[in-house]
This record gives sequence, C-alpha cells and structure tokens, in this order.
Amino acid sequence: MTTALLITGTVGSGKTSAAEAAGDLLTARRIPNAVIDVDWLRRCWPSPPGDRFNGALTLRNLSAVTHNFVDAGAERIVLAGVIESRAERHAYENALGLPLAVCRLRVALPAVHARLRRRHAADPEGLAWHLERSGELDGILAAAGVEDILADVTDETIPQVAELVLRDWMGS
Repeated sequence: MTTALLITGTVGSGKTSAAEAAGDLLTARRIPNAVIDVDWLRRCWPSPPGDRFNGALTLRNLSAVTHNFVDAGAERIVLAGVIESRAERHAYENALGLPLAVCRLRVALPAVHARLRRRHAADPEGLAWHLERSGELDGILAAAGVEDILADVTDETIPQVAELVLRDWMGS
C-alpha cells in the first residue's frame, strides 16, 4: 500500500533537504518513491484574499501530482512542507488520498537563524521576513502538535536526519 510522509518544521529547519535525502535513501533501497516540495505547488502570485499561502491551490495541485506519481508506481511519497493545524493535516490526507504520517523537525532557533542568515545573505528583506516567521511558526507548530514523529535534529547532518525520519516512519 502506498503511504505518504510529510516532513514539517519551521522555515530553515531542513525540511526540503531532509525530504530529498530521504528520497535518495529510498531509491538506494530500491523502494519506488516520489518527493514533493509543497512550496512549489503553492507558488503563484497573487494569492487570493484570505488565503495568504495559497492553501486551496496547494491542495488541488497536491492531489493531481500525487495521483500521477502513484500511477507511475511510487509506493512512498515524501513531502516537505508546513501544516499548522489538525484541520490542515486532514485536508492534506484527503488531497493525497493516502495514509499520511507527519514528522516535525525541531531545530533550536539560534541554529535556524544561522541557517537563514547564510541562505538569505544577499536578501536583507527576505532574511528579515524569514527570521520573524521562524519564531512565529515554531510556536504555531509546537502548539498544534500535528506530528506523529517529533525529531530534535539541531545537531544532526542531513543524511542523519533522513535516516532518522525513515526509521521512525517505516521502521527500517
């Protein structure tokens, strides 16, 4: 049976890198898989009023893309993205049409801020937004508790994070 894993966390926590590395590990293990960076499914401007992060568009795109990957033979779908509530988690699971596990990457905010400073070194406006959003989102995610797996990965490398995530998700 095909299943899905969403790797979530605040901005700068390593969601996309961990998802890509997890996909590489699944491929090395010869497990048919697909990796989806949810941010790319929502990237459209302008967003409609009241839907700041294009949530409705994200769900429509997620449904279509997942269906295509499953039709192509993917047995494991690994997603990188942010869900902020149980209702949003339920909406993702409905859009996927698959059982969904959620792993939240927890990274100490000073480490997140250091990563963001490197990532946005040439973009002061983007850096300011991401620094503010990282603390806000970290609090939202902690309060929402939508995860099945909570992984403190402040001091882990991306390959270590991917191994940990897969072990906790698949038991291997």
